Amino acid sequence: MTSTAEAVVFWIFGPLAVLSAAGLLFAKKAVYAALGVVVTMVVLGVFYIANGAAFLGITQVFVYSGAVMMLFLFVVMFVGVDSSDSLIETIKGQRWAALVVTLGLGFLLAGVIGKVTIAGTPNLDQINTSPGNVSSLAHAIFTDYIWAFELVGALLVVSAMGAMVLAHRERLGAKPDQREWAKRRFQRGEYVAGLPAPGVFARHNAVDTPALLPDGRPTELSVSRTLQERGQVISPQRFTDAEAELAKEIEEGRTR
Repeated sequence: MTSTAEAVVFWIFGPLAVLSAAGLLFAKKAVYAALGVVVTMVVLGVFYIANGAAFLGITQVFVYSGAVMMLFLFVVMFVGVDSSDSLIETIKGQRWAALVVTLGLGFLLAGVIGKVTIAGTPNLDQINTSPGNVSSLAHAIFTDYIWAFELVGALLVVSAMGAMVLAHRERLGAKPDQREWAKRRFQRGEYVAGLPAPGVFARHNAVDTPALLPDGRPTELSVSRTLQERGQVISPQRFTDAEAELAKEIEEGRTR
């Protein structure tokens, strides 16, 4: 019989697990998809803890969310996934084949799980006393499944090394120095004298003060691109108008 607390936990975290799983399928960026998997794994750990399997729930959170998925995120961010990747299938029919295999696996799991029967109600106190869940699990991993455990560890190490190999880029030529950049500017005829620094020919060299041309007009080439992106660049027209108004009032006061 489901208690009220279990029902509340299920109806709160169940939709969250479904939404995060849907984010894995429909997220456009690989990092967001991996984060959706992390949320799903954490919610599964909460379900395990709510059903009395504290060890399994903590293991779910630590191993899958804290280790495996963090390794996936590390590989994704290390290799990088460009949004301009081609979506054209190089192998014809691979999506339909994957769909058929997935449906077949789903029907197989449904058939196997449907035949599972539990004879009587197990006594958890007797199961956890001798030798205990933790000891039994450790004995099974490091005896019966030691080769599978070692193969999984080797697979994770190989995946990390593969990410390093894929992310490495060989430089085809020497890195251009300042002399080479100057030659390119002269060849292209762009900014031969270089871009003016902020504050050149101005009253001070603050970064928010543009350089002035010989006729006194500010040059837009010296305006910081950061200020332009932030939308903090304003026209000096209102300041010059105010200065001209003050000069006019002063001149009118002298002629009175």
